[in-house]
Amino acid sequence: MTTQSFSDTEFVVRTIAQTAVDNEKAFGDLDSVVGDGDFGFSLARGFEIVLTDWDSYDRSDIGVFLQKIAMVITGRIGGTSGPIWGTAFLRASTVAKGRDELAGPDVVAMLHAAMDGIKARGNAELGDKTLLDALAPMTDTIDEKLGEGQPSEEVVSAAATTARAAADATVGMQARRGRAAYTGERSIGSPDPGAVAVAVILERLAADWASRPRQP
Repeated sequence: MTTQSFSDTEFVVRTIAQTAVDNEKAFGDLDSVVGDGDFGFSLARGFEIVLTDWDSYDRSDIGVFLQKIAMVITGRIGGTSGPIWGTAFLRASTVAKGRDELAGPDVVAMLHAAMDGIKARGNAELGDKTLLDALAPMTDTIDEKLGEGQPSEEVVSAAATTARAAADATVGMQARRGRAAYTGERSIGSPDPGAVAVAVILERLAADWASRPRQP
């Protein structure tokens, strides 16, 4: 029988994929301000495949499942987004290796592993105006709320609020990584598309969390 942890993992991954597909134009429009405009297209094309092949992925354990998703993302999402997002999933999968149950600290550890992978693959740090600038504060909020013993609905809601505020804060930053970095000070004044994508995904998770599948 599938555990609640496994079911929740599937729900999160499927929500990420569907949100990427549904927001192809919005994410692309954001990227076109100072980038090449392909962020939305690239993300959508890769995650379309994730959704199409959904039932075929090995579900031996949570780590294996995430690893399979990572391979698809890395191989099928174009540009720099594939390696970055694929590495995030791959690093998270190592924490969940051999597991079909996850506790709150495991989720935080997976997010930290994902961020470490993004930093290494993208040679990025906080403040460089990337998705890290939404992921890091979001992860801190999750860790804080879990430590307070808050129910999962409150944790996800608080994480979404933090991610949105952090994504909005990237408007005042100058990009130091990616194609936007070549525009210098012109990158100031618009949000980072990757950070916005993190916020939109978390907002959708927060909206749908209460109705996610429940295991008996």
